[in-house]
Amino acid sequence: MRRVSRIAIAGVATAALAVTVSACGSSSTSAEAGGGKSKGIGLAYDVGGKGDQSFNDAAFAGLQKAEKAFGVSGRDVEPQDGESTADKVQRLEQLAKSGYNPVIGVGFVYSPAVKEVAAKYPKVTFGIIDDNEVQAKNVADLVFHEEQSSYLAGVAAAKTTKKNHIGFIGGVDVPLIHKFEAGFVQGAQSVNPKIKIEKQYLTETADQGGFSSPDKGENAANGQIDAGADVVYHAAGLSGQGVIKAAAAHKIWAIGVDSDQYQQAALAKYKNSILTSALKNVEGAVYDLAKSVIKDKKPQNGEIRGSLDNGGVSLADSNPVFKNNADLQAALKKAEEGIKNGTIKVKTS
Repeated sequence: MRRVSRIAIAGVATAALAVTVSACGSSSTSAEAGGGKSKGIGLAYDVGGKGDQSFNDAAFAGLQKAEKAFGVSGRDVEPQDGESTADKVQRLEQLAKSGYNPVIGVGFVYSPAVKEVAAKYPKVTFGIIDDNEVQAKNVADLVFHEEQSSYLAGVAAAKTTKKNHIGFIGGVDVPLIHKFEAGFVQGAQSVNPKIKIEKQYLTETADQGGFSSPDKGENAANGQIDAGADVVYHAAGLSGQGVIKAAAAHKIWAIGVDSDQYQQAALAKYKNSILTSALKNVEGAVYDLAKSVIKDKKPQNGEIRGSLDNGGVSLADSNPVFKNNADLQAALKKAEEGIKNGTIKVKTS
């Protein structure tokens, strides 16, 4: 599998642009692209890139699983710091032109680029994770009920805190991350309506580093811990590593996100402070889209949403302290059943 580093992609940009420009005069080039056998999966990472032990790494795990299952290669490409939509368009076009199918943008920031490039390459299937605004026959919108797993995280936090004081840290102040906060707060308050909850967003926009700055996450967590929180839940991508580091330093609990962060090798020295993680099955979404294109020859399209019902979201139970807490597990089971049968309506904002 070929991978392009964050530094390398910047060096390739000029050459890629030249290829793009030279092809502009031929509409047939775009129409015919992707019509042959798929070379494999093209994956373009979100802010923070691979190595975040969270969102992007879950997507990479799905790519690896598909490579092994279907005997194809894959190409995963890192984002550039401060890049524009035009950079994302160029990246997706290069993947499509090179024969990768499906081509997947990891994160809602790819929405404008996927919309533009999918129209140019109708024979290529595109996926976008965490956005359902792109409506096209060759686009699969891979989205999730993040608020449901966050509700369970809130229950876990409220059942675990010794101070009735917990915290939430979001990477960027956007509607997607508001869903995490809303579910977490509602779940915690279902256990204790008077529980104190610290809430903070690291940045207003993604390009300010909210999803890619462990130092920002660590500083925010230190502030919440100093204020009295003894369980802190993050939805902050790579920045969440700083939250977990701070939790370990203060010997309080952190709740991870997207991937099972208790199991992540890069976070092993902090694992005993990771109570659980609110999982989003990005790995499965990437794999399933690849399977639909490469093996089934019936590409997914439209909105495909993961939930508690279909296993698209859940809570990790790797930490024995979490798994063996009978009272906590009973409360989580009751909450999950309520969400699934509709007696609990989880808020999204």
